[in-house]
Amino acid sequence: MGYIENILLYCVRQLNGERTIYSIYHLLNGKKSSQTLQDAHLFSLQKYFRILEPLPREAFDEIFNSLFEKKLVAPIGEQKFHLTASGRDYLLNQPQPLYMNGWRYQQYATLVWERLSLLTQVASNITFQETKYIPIQKNIDVHHWLKDFLRYSTLPKQKLGEFLFSELVDCLEQARDINPAILVFRLTGYQQIGLTSAQTAKMLNIDSIQYHLEFINILHYLIQTIEEKPTRFSVLSSLLANLEQKDSLTLSSRKTWTLLKQGFSLDEIASIRNLKVSTIEDHLVEFAINVKDFSINMFVEEEVQQKILEISRKEATRQLKVIRNSLKTASYFQIRLVLAKYGDRQWN
Repeated sequence: MGYIENILLYCVRQLNGERTIYSIYHLLNGKKSSQTLQDAHLFSLQKYFRILEPLPREAFDEIFNSLFEKKLVAPIGEQKFHLTASGRDYLLNQPQPLYMNGWRYQQYATLVWERLSLLTQVASNITFQETKYIPIQKNIDVHHWLKDFLRYSTLPKQKLGEFLFSELVDCLEQARDINPAILVFRLTGYQQIGLTSAQTAKMLNIDSIQYHLEFINILHYLIQTIEEKPTRFSVLSSLLANLEQKDSLTLSSRKTWTLLKQGFSLDEIASIRNLKVSTIEDHLVEFAINVKDFSINMFVEEEVQQKILEISRKEATRQLKVIRNSLKTASYFQIRLVLAKYGDRQWN
């Protein structure tokens, strides 16, 4: 089995039977709903958020059914599962992708790849003094980025390929459990066209999903390493120039945020926006997850916050109903808000 099975088993373990398996599917696809965003945070699954956007539901079902047939998972309710003893043993002895951080890096991983592949092609052709070739990337923004890089770089252009090669080798040699061929076979250079993802997967004798996950793992590793050591990788660090961090809030919640900052109450915001109050409450849960200094004290008294967290810890659960049954004075919204703000800290 490959990464996808290991990832699914890990997610099942983290969810602890408190969500259906389709919450995993939505997480991998990067669904921007309040529930999925909260689940990623609450169950410490941020690293796998959005790493498999193209995964069809049928493929997900097929993979999960294979785990069931192998008796690695067992049902505990409608579409809810937990790990069997065999599943727990298997998970302990199988590798997880070490460098994935979908929450942080996936939003611009593709752009970093497009920049790297075009830079490699151009540097290689400069080395061989070739000026007539078709750019491997069609993204105009990537072309503009490269022109700016070449315009302002202090490196002699003839040395660009040498420095890029040296940095890439240095960077990849530091990684653990990574096969550089996953990335290198895709690169285009002088009189050599890089392979497609399907061709590379076939060349390495792995399936398309395993290839995709290994490729994403390498990209996330590159981004993380370059971020940490920009002076060591002066050419590669250019790949991260002017990357815009996309707002992690949904479009609708940003509108609510604007009104909240203007002093409107939840009921007033719901009325202004012609939405249900429960929808506005969903937005506040998003703020608790994504806005660093967002205070929930005006919505939940601090004493109630502590009680919610104590019950969650004592019962080893994030299930709203269980907590509500032990603390009737707290609303479901208040419990969600507290768990969104603080709930993951006691589980890590």
